[in-house]
Amino acid sequence: MRLRIALFGLVLCVCLAQVMVAQDAAKVDASHYTVISDNARVRILKAHYGPHEKSVMHSHPDAVAVFLTDGNVRFTFPDGKTQDSVVTAGTARYTPHTVHMPENLSDKDMEVIVIELKGGMAKPMATKMSDDNMKK
Repeated sequence: MRLRIALFGLVLCVCLAQVMVAQDAAKVDASHYTVISDNARVRILKAHYGPHEKSVMHSHPDAVAVFLTDGNVRFTFPDGKTQDSVVTAGTARYTPHTVHMPENLSDKDMEVIVIELKGGMAKPMATKMSDDNMKK
């Protein structure tokens, strides 16, 4: 019985290892992700993948992805499952918190803006939007 529990624990650790080590995309894959803006409400990243480039396993909180180019991308998840997506420039998609490894399957560069969401609803602004409101 003790051996079964130990084996179960080992299998669980191996299966969850990729999820546990999945980290912030901008930190673990700076060659593809650049932080454009970061404040208390959102963090905005720009991702650029050359033809057939692959990322590393990383995570994002709830986010909105805005595709700047057409593309064909494969997402590999920690359990080994994959999802292929064809994206069109100018489209936006909401993505719930995820851990994945993107790969550009196309022969062209792929660019996307990722707007990571932080926390709950913001308070209404008391003043008009200005450049000061838009700073990092």
